[in-house]
Amino acid sequence: MAVKMRLQRHGSKKRPFYFIVVADGRAPRDGKFIQKIGTYNPLTVPATIQLDRQKALEWLNKGAQPTDTVRRILSFKGVLYLKHLLRGVKLGLFDDATAMTKFQVWHNEHEANVARRNEEHRSKQRAKKAYVPVVKKVETKTEEAAPAVEGNEEA
Repeated sequence: MAVKMRLQRHGSKKRPFYFIVVADGRAPRDGKFIQKIGTYNPLTVPATIQLDRQKALEWLNKGAQPTDTVRRILSFKGVLYLKHLLRGVKLGLFDDATAMTKFQVWHNEHEANVARRNEEHRSKQRAKKAYVPVVKKVETKTEEAAPAVEGNEEA
């Protein structure tokens, strides 16, 4: 049985909301699933992702194959990096404490970058929403000297 980690669509028309689920590859997209491991809301800015990192890591270690979108979500949340580090522990390249230290350093940098990007986005939105009064300049029409042409002179 091929197990996939994929998105299960919910929400109304043009308002998507997704569950991140582990399901049999033969099951329909919104059908039966084995376990729900998180949610993804693409409508918020930035997109809201809630993920149980331990469950996702367990399923990856069991051989579940994520779809392209779920792979990007797992990468963003650091699950794939954590799997990579734990593989290094299994191979004896470094110990578990070093792996967790590396992950914590990465996680702190990542969170700082996300917070910085969110603040930049908010400041751009505030700049767009800044009140700019709409003032129309009224031009005064001066009825000065446009000499009237009384007749057409043709040669």
